[in-house]
Amino acid sequence: MLQPIIGSVIDEMTLIFILIRETGYLREIARAMNIPATSLVKPLETLEAGNVLFSRAYGRTRVYAFNPHYPFLAELKALLSKAFEYYPPEVKEMLQMNRRRPRRKGKPL
Repeated sequence: MLQPIIGSVIDEMTLIFILIRETGYLREIARAMNIPATSLVKPLETLEAGNVLFSRAYGRTRVYAFNPHYPFLAELKALLSKAFEYYPPEVKEMLQMNRRRPRRKGKPL
């Protein structure tokens, strides 16, 4: 939806993923977008080099989030939020589901 403005669908989905979940790591974002993690490395590096995102290491995992010092952060978040409203319901649900730990053994679905 924002591909003409942002440049690629992967960049758009990455930014929306981080907008919705506030943070994300490489494999988590790639799994949610159903793409190989290797195709997400360059876009994340580009967004980090442009100071849109920042990352920090937690053990061996590099976690990405929006850079609070980015001058157009409020405008970018507003644009991404508006675009997210027009996403199909199944994509919205997939992006909003934020399970970070396994389900308890024997718990019914």
